[in-house]
Amino acid sequence: MRAPVFVGLAGGTGAGKTALGDALERALGAGRVLRISHDAYYRDHPDLSSDEIEALNFDHPDALETELLVAQLAALRAGGAVELPVYDFSRHRRTSATRTVRPRALVLVEGILVLADPALRACLDLAVFVDAPEPLRLERRVARDVAERGRTARSVRDQFAKTVAPMHARFVAPSRTWAGLCIANEGELERALEPLRARVRELLGEPERA
Repeated sequence: MRAPVFVGLAGGTGAGKTALGDALERALGAGRVLRISHDAYYRDHPDLSSDEIEALNFDHPDALETELLVAQLAALRAGGAVELPVYDFSRHRRTSATRTVRPRALVLVEGILVLADPALRACLDLAVFVDAPEPLRLERRVARDVAERGRTARSVRDQFAKTVAPMHARFVAPSRTWAGLCIANEGELERALEPLRARVRELLGEPERA
């Protein structure tokens, strides 16, 4: 059995990382892909009030327990099973539940800050940066957080201006320099997927058919 391939999918909020991950998973087959979201590793703050939690900067690297993710990726590379954390975005709390996973052919790690941490980058066989214009990214972020995370459009836009955009400029955009593959995802999804699918199949030892 071949060793699993670890790919990091980074880029700004709303760049379309999840959509690309979904498309790649369909192309390879769902049973062959393990999806891990860096967002699941937000640190828990059980002693803080809701107002105090709302005031936290969730777009700074320190907001994430990346050291746990790095340790779990090492365990997966060694062939072991791990218990992934489960985060409740509507409450801004980590739940008591976990998700048991085992390595698959492709381990896909997704998140805005995946390439911003040296130890996390070292876990990857391929580092990918996904980009799209800021107005489009904000539009996608609003649609996602209102539909999936119980947010209001105004709160999402306020957070974008207060922390998301500044942290993007400080941490996310500079991490592009570490990417082995950069993808513009502002138009047709299939076109954005093509270079990613080709590189991943190559790493898996499955070159694309001509």
